[in-house]
Amino acid sequence: MGEAAKPGRGSESGFVIKPVYGPEDLSDDLPERLGGPGTYPYTRGVYSSMYTARPWTMRQYAGFGTAAESNARYHQLRAAGTTGLSVAFDLPTQMGYDSDAPLAQGEVGKVGVAIDSIEDMRVLFDRIPLNEVSTSMTINAPGSVLLLLYQLVAEEQGVDPAALTGTIQNDILKEYIARGTYIFPPKPSLRLVADTFAYCRAELPKWNTISISGYHMAEAGASPVQEVAFTLANGVDYVRAALAAGLKVDEFAPRLSFFFVARTTLLEEVAKFRAARRIWARLMREEFGATDPKSLMLRFHTQTAGVQLTAQQPEVNLIRVAVQALAAVMGGTQSLHTNAYDEAIALPNEKAARLALRTQQVLANETDLTATVDPFAGSYAVEAMTDDVESGARELMARVASYGSAVDAIEAGFQKREIEASAYRISQEIDRGERVVVGVNKYQTDTDDPYEPMPVDPTIEAAQAQRLARLRADRDQPAVTAALTALREAAAGTDNVLWPMKDALRARATVGEVCDALRETWGAYQPADSF
Repeated sequence: MGEAAKPGRGSESGFVIKPVYGPEDLSDDLPERLGGPGTYPYTRGVYSSMYTARPWTMRQYAGFGTAAESNARYHQLRAAGTTGLSVAFDLPTQMGYDSDAPLAQGEVGKVGVAIDSIEDMRVLFDRIPLNEVSTSMTINAPGSVLLLLYQLVAEEQGVDPAALTGTIQNDILKEYIARGTYIFPPKPSLRLVADTFAYCRAELPKWNTISISGYHMAEAGASPVQEVAFTLANGVDYVRAALAAGLKVDEFAPRLSFFFVARTTLLEEVAKFRAARRIWARLMREEFGATDPKSLMLRFHTQTAGVQLTAQQPEVNLIRVAVQALAAVMGGTQSLHTNAYDEAIALPNEKAARLALRTQQVLANETDLTATVDPFAGSYAVEAMTDDVESGARELMARVASYGSAVDAIEAGFQKREIEASAYRISQEIDRGERVVVGVNKYQTDTDDPYEPMPVDPTIEAAQAQRLARLRADRDQPAVTAALTALREAAAGTDNVLWPMKDALRARATVGEVCDALRETWGAYQPADSF
């Protein structure tokens, strides 16, 4: 007689993972819930051929110091075989401040690249043909500003804006929930997002206008179910904002994209991605009446879980990242960034960044993952777990909706409280040893091999300030002043703000000046629990 199965253990989301799954765990309407690859409700993937036609886009998130330093890293990554760029901006840029602003002191170039004006953007993409690369920019509150700078540089290269491909994150709602790099209050922020949708429909039709992000909520401690629920609830609010601005759903929905984390809990992560696609497809068809198949497709970028990387025994992170990347690929991601093993210590050095990219290349070229579509389809365990994630996410989305909208729930602090409770639970499990983290609470070593972190040049801040001083001395100041006045007038009224914003940036207004013009008109957001 075989050994009795042990009781199931809890998943990251809180449901029980059974030791053994069988036919009795599958829902009666499984064929309808699955569909085929590339068909509604897209459980099995948004495209019929998926990676059998071509692999996912391999991105590496990079940006540090000056635009020139980041440009050199982009050329290294392109030479190593990356197929898409992903830009990290420093904190002052993310908050809409110039490098010489008092609030920027000590932060310039530290967690990303400093971009103050069109001149920095020219350097950032020097000798990179923007009609040949897909670029993702992790920027939110000033996302439209950086997108317009990118477009202006592309036009200087002679590139038709209609040919540009890429994504701006532009997801301001999750900033109020989990990350904190907001500038304006929620309502004008949603207006700016809707204006960006309308602008890109006219000017950059291939650009993904938003990457609705669960990644940062997951990094703050959200469970997979919370990640899906809060991300899709935010997506609903963006759709409603665009509809309220007069856009039709099938005019903007095909350019919506999403951004999720991939954890080491491989099976639950695969189930999470499948459930998210299914929920979104049904929402867009049943609630918003979308008819274009592209409006129903949840297309997403994935980043491996930075929060799961450890400073202890950092080489072990190579294994973690490989498992996380495997989860993303088996879950059907459209693009993927793999973290470098040294990111828990410092900015990745060149070797670490190359190894992270090689992880994806091994999966794409040395395994059989690209030979067949959705290899987990029909798995008793994964299909049952997909149902569990879907059920949990729908229940949580209903709780968000009970507040009126995601914005209303944010203002009440609901999502933040739920994520903090999840983060506390995980922390307690690690402290008690119930959740093993190799090298941290089990399998420790007395010493780690020495590691030399990549330094950030301390002179960057002064150099950026000098560049800004030269810019302001050389430009046509009356033209800048007039353009910023036009921007304020548009922001105070109902006109789309991106066209006057582009005129101001073309006249060499800085990122900080443009954001200040909007701050003066819309105000700056102060959370209710601030002191």
